[in-house]
Amino acid sequence: MTVKLIPVVNYGINPLSTLAQKIPSEMKIGHLAEETGVHLETIRYYQRLGLVPKPEREYGSVRRYGEDAVSRLRFIKRAQALGFSLDEVRLLLELSVGQHCAETRTFAGKKLQLVEKKISDLRRIRAALSKLVRACDTGRKGGGCPIIESFARDAATGMSSRERARQFLTHRRKKNRR
Repeated sequence: MTVKLIPVVNYGINPLSTLAQKIPSEMKIGHLAEETGVHLETIRYYQRLGLVPKPEREYGSVRRYGEDAVSRLRFIKRAQALGFSLDEVRLLLELSVGQHCAETRTFAGKKLQLVEKKISDLRRIRAALSKLVRACDTGRKGGGCPIIESFARDAATGMSSRERARQFLTHRRKKNRR
């Protein structure tokens, strides 16, 4: 069964068309970087973290990377594009060896819950900022900035910006009705 991946933000991942190209069986780190769209210093960083193994080399020669390194780097970048941290990527790489579908599904489900919470938090932030911007649009001429005043009051009272925005808009509506 083939699973179609949902496109996400491009984090330096070469287009899928490069997958159809013939990848040399052995390449230097510069070619590996070019092939995967991952900077060579990032590849070295991943090696220090243990995410990408360092290939052996003979004395006086350069390291040569194969298709497995290309696949592994693309795996890492794809996981990062879906919001997984490098520590989480390490766990996914460990789970990729053997039959660990249930554990991987549980792990991805927990990540999905975190993403949904972040989306919810971002919606609340957007709503609060929208209210502040609208308050600014209806603000008094020649007076101070309602947004700055709101932040200053929040700092003085300990009230959240959202609570302050709600209070400000309520006050503004009452004032405009008079």
